[in-house]
Amino acid sequence: MGGGPRRVRIKIKRLKGNENGPLPKYMTEHAAGLDIHAFLDEDVLIAPGQRRLISTGLVVAVPDGFEIQVRPRSGLAMRDGVTLVNTPGTIDADYRGEIGVLMINHGEKPISIRNGQRIAQLVVSRVYKAELEEVDELPASRRQEGGFGHTGL
Repeated sequence: MGGGPRRVRIKIKRLKGNENGPLPKYMTEHAAGLDIHAFLDEDVLIAPGQRRLISTGLVVAVPDGFEIQVRPRSGLAMRDGVTLVNTPGTIDADYRGEIGVLMINHGEKPISIRNGQRIAQLVVSRVYKAELEEVDELPASRRQEGGFGHTGL
């Protein structure tokens, strides 16, 4: 093994008004996710329990066979109780709209999102297409129908 991660080229475009905004970037050498920033005209207040769609001012073209997952930033979650509603969100290869980050405040006090603030991370992943095969019976497994908590909590 070794040799480091494989690379894939993602085309990215800044929307009008965001010409000087930061592009997503890896914050450390071995980071799996690119930090992405808010693109806002003014601060956005998110009250406890409230959801807000935060603009990034960016659009991407993801190559066929890949997706970008939009994931929460652990620092925001731990410090402020802020996470993403649909996590991970998926940017499909055929989507060309603006990347929006749907944030929710699970904390106890309102938080303010500022222009240029790092709000989420983007993880590029390979996509496999499933070929569904309808059958009358499924093969047995040790777990069978055991669901939530079946192994003890």
